[in-house]
Amino acid sequence: QVEVVESGGGLVQAGGSLRLFCAASRGSIISDNPIGWYCQPPGKQRELVATITRFGVANYADSVKGRFTISRENAKNTIYLQMNSLKPENTAVYYCYLYIYGRERWGQGTQVTVSS
Repeated sequence: QVEVVESGGGLVQAGGSLRLFCAASRGSIISDNPIGWYCQPPGKQRELVATITRFGVANYADSVKGRFTISRENAKNTIYLQMNSLKPENTAVYYCYLYIYGRERWGQGTQVTVSS
């Protein structure tokens, strides 16, 4: 089976930075489908944060443009989310999604907490 493992979350002060990691255990993350990150704040629905194509073309939610950067290393089956200038409203569980063997694959989630 395909395992998708996330890491990199934690507790930071407002204005700080974190880098999230998401890796697949098998298959390839290269496909024609964009892959990326969602977040789920407490008590809210999941929201799209960022996507990236196989060619490195990225799209971002308006709220994170200029602060977050999505990237990928295909040889490691890994995507990243660099989060800078973090704000308390960015506090959420972050979930990655990949497209492997023709299906979406979701990570287990990693907690990001930003204190004021």
